[in-house]
Amino acid sequence: MQTNQTTQSEVLAANTAFYRAFEKKDIEAMSNVWSKGTGSCCIHPGRDALRGWQEISISWEQIFKNTAYMEINTDILNIELVDNLAYLIVIENVLQVVRGKRLEARSIATNIFQLLGGKWYLVHHHGSPIMR
Repeated sequence: MQTNQTTQSEVLAANTAFYRAFEKKDIEAMSNVWSKGTGSCCIHPGRDALRGWQEISISWEQIFKNTAYMEINTDILNIELVDNLAYLIVIENVLQVVRGKRLEARSIATNIFQLLGGKWYLVHHHGSPIMR
């Protein structure tokens, strides 16, 4: 039987894997993080909700293709674990180079992970810009 601390460590590792895939613009690594279930949902800042891995993967491929460089640092504000679900509230500090321009942004995101077959998978990501 796992302790809550072990489970929390596994969720944090899955969350880190998501942001490293994001930062490295690695669609294969991103694919390993996301659940392939039809209930998966991704909402990029200012965009409509995307459902299912096929729609979600296309959006990540477009982001990766249009971004020359990306650096992401996160601050976790909250983590909650209930049965086979975990959610994190995260501040995303993003540095991007797009079309030769350096862009810095802060977003607040909710990441929901579900334990499926002994592994934590991302089933929901919703990012919203923090307006200054």
